[in-house]
Amino acid sequence: MNPIRRTLLKTLAAGSAAAALAPWPGFAQTAYPARPVRVIVPYAAGGGTDFFARLVFGAMGEKLGQQFVIENKPGAGTNIGADTVARAEPDGYTLLLGDTATFATNRTLYRKLSFDPYKDFTPISLTGRFALVLLVNTNKLPVKSVQELVAEAKKNPGRINYATPGLGSPFHLATELLGQGAGIKLTHVPYRGAAPAVQDLVAGQVDMMFIDFATARSQLSGPIQAIAVASPKEFAGLPGVPPVAANQPGFEAWAWQGFVAPAGTPSEIVAKLNATYRSVIGNAEIRDKLVGAGIDVLQSSPAEMAAYMQEEGSKWEKVIRTANITLE
Repeated sequence: MNPIRRTLLKTLAAGSAAAALAPWPGFAQTAYPARPVRVIVPYAAGGGTDFFARLVFGAMGEKLGQQFVIENKPGAGTNIGADTVARAEPDGYTLLLGDTATFATNRTLYRKLSFDPYKDFTPISLTGRFALVLLVNTNKLPVKSVQELVAEAKKNPGRINYATPGLGSPFHLATELLGQGAGIKLTHVPYRGAAPAVQDLVAGQVDMMFIDFATARSQLSGPIQAIAVASPKEFAGLPGVPPVAANQPGFEAWAWQGFVAPAGTPSEIVAKLNATYRSVIGNAEIRDKLVGAGIDVLQSSPAEMAAYMQEEGSKWEKVIRTANITLE
């Protein structure tokens, strides 16, 4: 495991107790925020990112005495919302809750991007990650493990197809990573969203797919079986389901989130937001709600988040370029 991931896991292991005891900086009593703070969520209302934002930033607003207003700006794989924040004043009153796409993959996926995730944002903290699960419709693809899946794919290159919620999504890239690492050819069937993709998996129109744990656990019955998880070790929510890495050493894929401010935001504001976030997720009730929604809660320093963005960007750039995936 590399040093960045090891640091993050150690931070996570510190848990809510450490977060609750984290000291506030000396400037915590300054005027910021003196008015409501706008939080851009680059997805439609009602999804996992929106749920996280309304719960966590709502609590942060209560702590800081100002409302944190959630503004949903979906579209273009999070780019519309991200561009709004990249162009905002760096005064701490416009924040972005972005994800893997925003901070790591879109820079390679899109031919033209109006912002640079490394230059146009000031990282504040990683917030969470979602475990990915490999589901198989065993009526259509009778395999019980990644080893059997790879063997079948090598016998019949391109015959096995897989669904994703969209081109360039973390689920698509996780499957590409598996295919490239195992040296197998799989056929991609992209959908507009997770719901129709899952429906067709259940109906037997497609063979398999990676999906987040929260969605996967509600589908595990009959022929729909979880044969592996994309985390490097067995996932607590699915005991007995091995990691892909057991067959493909080094395999690891997550859908993750973090929040940022525009580049140039004063360091004292960034520190205050980071400390407030740590305090909020130290609340057992809030943390339990997040875990119950399938979110592996994270906290990090701004520097750790910046390093993780760079690491993930480099990792997925190789996968994207090898697969020749491009978006307009």
